[in-house]
Amino acid sequence: MTEHFADRWFVAAEEKGAPVCVGIDPVLDRLPLSLGDDPIEAIDAYCRTVLEAVAEHVPAVKPQLACFERYGSAGYAIYERVVREAHAKGLLVIADAKRGDIGTSSAHYAAGLLRDADALTINTYLGADGMQPFVDEAAARGAGLFALVRTSNPGGDALQRLPLSDGRAVADAVADIVVETGAAHAGESGYSLLGAVVGATQPQDAVSLRKRMPHQLFLVPGYGAQGGTAEDVRACFNPDGRGAVITASRSVIYAYKDRDDPDWGDAIAAAASQLNREIAEILR
Repeated sequence: MTEHFADRWFVAAEEKGAPVCVGIDPVLDRLPLSLGDDPIEAIDAYCRTVLEAVAEHVPAVKPQLACFERYGSAGYAIYERVVREAHAKGLLVIADAKRGDIGTSSAHYAAGLLRDADALTINTYLGADGMQPFVDEAAARGAGLFALVRTSNPGGDALQRLPLSDGRAVADAVADIVVETGAAHAGESGYSLLGAVVGATQPQDAVSLRKRMPHQLFLVPGYGAQGGTAEDVRACFNPDGRGAVITASRSVIYAYKDRDDPDWGDAIAAAASQLNREIAEILR
């Protein structure tokens, strides 16, 4: 496969039949009781089962680094094992870290996190010079980036919808910076390595943002547990049905009925399969 992330994504999504991703956000008090009380052992075993359950149904997984980093070096070691095992199963890995800084700090974040992952979420609100070291590292490694533009959390409205003097909203201005910063890094698919995070809970804004960013992959959180529906995410795709990565976390990884369900792994697999079918259906 080509080394450009966007091109690799389209190949992987076609193989699995839908452009979907499962977020891996292990929270100790939601894990199956059978995994025990030791957080490191429980999270490690849980993540292994999640990967086994979803690998057949999705082209990518998105581990949330905060869920691992809170346990220090032992937790980060589990994250690194998740990345290795996901790759061994043929999955792409999007590291959900939302890092952002400027200069050397951005370069260090980029080098460390893109050493293993295929793509990384980054914070845009320090401007183009904060993103550029990430772009340079991603281009050198054939990796991808997803820059925060219009997030799925309700509190994002207070900042991202603020009107500017030229008539744009703040999110529109950020989108334009993302387009400009990523313009020189398109793959054979026509999509840039620098994509955008656009929440499934913001379908009214996704329409205008898709027009502003026709060559950006959209990473679309908020599907499922946060209230985003299949109809909501239609606007995140280009007219040809390409250009979005629909991601679900809690609705898949906590799909089991209760914490003592002995078939919890099967419930996760069924939910991942359902996610695949729902998104494939709207693209037919």
